[in-house]
Amino acid sequence: MDKSIWSDFSQDKNFEKLNKDIICDVLVIGGGMAGVLTAYYLQKQGRQVVLVEGDTIGSGMTANTTAVITAQHDMPYKDMIKYYGENKAKHYLDANLQAVEEFKKLVEEEKIDCDFEITPSYMYSREYVLNDEIKALKQLGYDAELVSEIDLPFEIRSAVKFKDMAQFHPLKFLYAIAQQLQVYEKTFVTEIKGNTAYTNGGKIHFKQAVVASHFPFINTHGWFFVKMHQRRSYVLAIKNDSKINGSYIDDKDEGFYFRSYNDYLIIGKGEHRTGTNTKAIEELKAFKEKFYPDAKQVRLWANQDCVTLDDMPYIGHYGNLNNVFVVTGFNLWGMTGSMVGASILKDIMCGKPNEYYKTFETKRRILRTQLFANLGMVLVNMLCPTVKRCPHLGCALKYNKREHSWDCSCHGSRFEDSGKLINNPAMENKNF
Repeated sequence: MDKSIWSDFSQDKNFEKLNKDIICDVLVIGGGMAGVLTAYYLQKQGRQVVLVEGDTIGSGMTANTTAVITAQHDMPYKDMIKYYGENKAKHYLDANLQAVEEFKKLVEEEKIDCDFEITPSYMYSREYVLNDEIKALKQLGYDAELVSEIDLPFEIRSAVKFKDMAQFHPLKFLYAIAQQLQVYEKTFVTEIKGNTAYTNGGKIHFKQAVVASHFPFINTHGWFFVKMHQRRSYVLAIKNDSKINGSYIDDKDEGFYFRSYNDYLIIGKGEHRTGTNTKAIEELKAFKEKFYPDAKQVRLWANQDCVTLDDMPYIGHYGNLNNVFVVTGFNLWGMTGSMVGASILKDIMCGKPNEYYKTFETKRRILRTQLFANLGMVLVNMLCPTVKRCPHLGCALKYNKREHSWDCSCHGSRFEDSGKLINNPAMENKNF
């Protein structure tokens, strides 16, 4: 796999590694979009915040996102109303719409040069007229538009348009925000006991902490290893002369998604459970050859997302730890999810009410179909007679020939051929 097109940009400032014991009001663990935004907004509330990142700022999932900022996500709102009720669906929509506006406001106020664009977003269908989705959105108070033509090289039946959404360069944005924070890179948190975090460079004593480390790493609280799994998707960037206006997602889970960046067309596909087989890369390349045969392939990269039982992020208390909070499970929509998480945590950690907290709280109902799929996957992998096991909870590791990695299909940890940890929730390298 290549690095993403965003990774060509590097920050001007390198943050130091922690090499002493320190004290702070709030410790934020994780230097991706969720961690940086949470630290930024808590600092704006007058809290003394320290952010630590085990590698470098933005080097994880944020570096591989497609960086689309929209309230229009994979699950149609008609389905959200059906499965979770109108009130929860409206809260989810309104929280994400506010997140889009907060990004606009932040870019303007901080004068961030991050190739920020106001663009529409579309959910398209090649089979159905999406009248039911329009009705559902109107029921929730949002005036979406139904259109029959979009800037893609194939025919559709219809598309639902959200106007005035956005897209940007995620690392340019992230680094601009991080410059204002007290950050320690290459500082890996190994354990939390009480109000102390133990790292590879010193102890951090805190009043409150936020775990924003993609997949939460404390197994004894929250039960996130049961409530989430990880899915991989693949992204192809091609050099294309015709710029598309807006971002696009298929109404089918197995469909493609699109956005432009400068003279690149970014095409995504996949969303298969980590550690299982996929034909997404072959399908991406076949799509490119069919519709853009003269375009040059520039990059092909992968991303990995945490998926919750009900497709909504977990934001709030980390199990029964009153002074530790968590933000995770963005279900492939990490930009708005990160902003929603930062906004909610800013309020509840400062003792203020937040109207969306109940919708995203971590102690939600878990009796969902996906729970039994997760438990079944764990059982199968625990019984699999292979020598190579994941140090997280002992599941079998499977070799990924395409990416030359050892992957865990239970919870999504991944390791290089050498055993070096690539993706958590595992907390240590594996000696193969």
